[in-house]
Amino acid sequence: MKLLDKSELIKNHEITALENLEQFCNNIDANNGRYNAFLEINKNSAIDCASNIDSRINNGETVGKLAGLVVGIKSNINVEDFHITAASRTLENYLGSYDATVIQRIKEEDGIIIGMTNMDEFAAGSSTETSYFGHTENPVALGRIPGGSSGGSAVAVAADMCDLAIGSDTGGSIRNPASHCGLIGFKPTYGMVSRQGLMDLAMSFDQIGPFARDPGGAALMLEVIAGYDKTECTSLDFKIPNFTNSVKNCEDSIKGMRVGVVKQFFDVSDDKIVNIIEESIDKMKEMGAEVVELSFDYIDLCLPTYYLINYVEFFSATRKYDGRKYGNRIEDVCGEEVLRRIHMGSYISQKEFSGKYYKKALQARSLIKREVNKLINDVDVMVGPTVPKLPHKIGTTLDPLDMYSYDVLTVIANLAGIPAASTPAGDVRGIPVGLQIQSKPLDDAKIIGMMAALDVMD
Repeated sequence: MKLLDKSELIKNHEITALENLEQFCNNIDANNGRYNAFLEINKNSAIDCASNIDSRINNGETVGKLAGLVVGIKSNINVEDFHITAASRTLENYLGSYDATVIQRIKEEDGIIIGMTNMDEFAAGSSTETSYFGHTENPVALGRIPGGSSGGSAVAVAADMCDLAIGSDTGGSIRNPASHCGLIGFKPTYGMVSRQGLMDLAMSFDQIGPFARDPGGAALMLEVIAGYDKTECTSLDFKIPNFTNSVKNCEDSIKGMRVGVVKQFFDVSDDKIVNIIEESIDKMKEMGAEVVELSFDYIDLCLPTYYLINYVEFFSATRKYDGRKYGNRIEDVCGEEVLRRIHMGSYISQKEFSGKYYKKALQARSLIKREVNKLINDVDVMVGPTVPKLPHKIGTTLDPLDMYSYDVLTVIANLAGIPAASTPAGDVRGIPVGLQIQSKPLDDAKIIGMMAALDVMD
């Protein structure tokens, strides 16, 4: 059942909010021990919320856009009275004392928050294997990683433990697990969704976004969480698009669209993935799209630029975890990847190295952003693989560069601040493959419409 249809059934009381919640609670009880998607559940609070929604519907009262829908939250986003650990021993006892802006908006629209999802420690990873609380398993490709760092949120939706989930995307942390788990994962335009209440990984890249099983679910959540926030310095003041209308009126979304295909995105990807993405492009042509060949000569510059900036911003963000106010001192208890980024950020931040590395990375970022904007200037969207390789088996030993290589196609949108999403394109021997769609800043609704048209075609 499509999520927009389910939402209407709940509002019409053909399905009660409590019935919807109970189904997910049963699935969590049966499957979370295996998949380790949720780190914390609060059934009592969720039941109270569902009962209140049902009562208001029975009384003919108006309810919110998310009424009765069950939502999972990544564990680096503040939710009052839940443990906000960022999957780290550093914060294992930290209890949220307030709601992030996105959480306020979800609650205002009657979304039912069921719990906090697993992730790579402090979002520093692409596999959800670095969590202090144990790895998360991919329910669609058993024995393999679900991707990261928002792997728990992806798995919670893919394993039917909630209707929707939100994660954070710094260099692909929503789109990567969406691709590996066969879901919709959306990174909005930078500044479209408030970051207030999100624990920083790299503040100039971080963006909160939704996971859903279909485009309508992503559209509905985007309508709720997008919008200006005067308390957050990167927030954009803009008119929120009617994302759900882009889904409902998607029939001709692709007809006449100029679709950019960048040669280098395919050159760095596995052949099996390329074959599936090319089939999706053929489908777009059949639907009336004009395919435009593009070239991006700076793809080799993107990963080092992203990670150099990431290291410095992450090092700065972690200085507050000194053991005085927020639990344990981070360097004393964190995992290997987090410690690596702290040490690298500390090194690069030193005065004698800042000009050699960090300032050059900032210059490279400006170049990449300028070139990406040129690429998308004459097309409606760019399409290609979300991730260049299939997810590895859990426990496989990878050196850092091999792990970082998962991000080569996703960091581009974060460097440029443009919207990007992953939508299911097919599978290789049962392992999902995602199609990444990128567009101009604030053209997020165009991506939603395109995903919806492809979904209808399937």
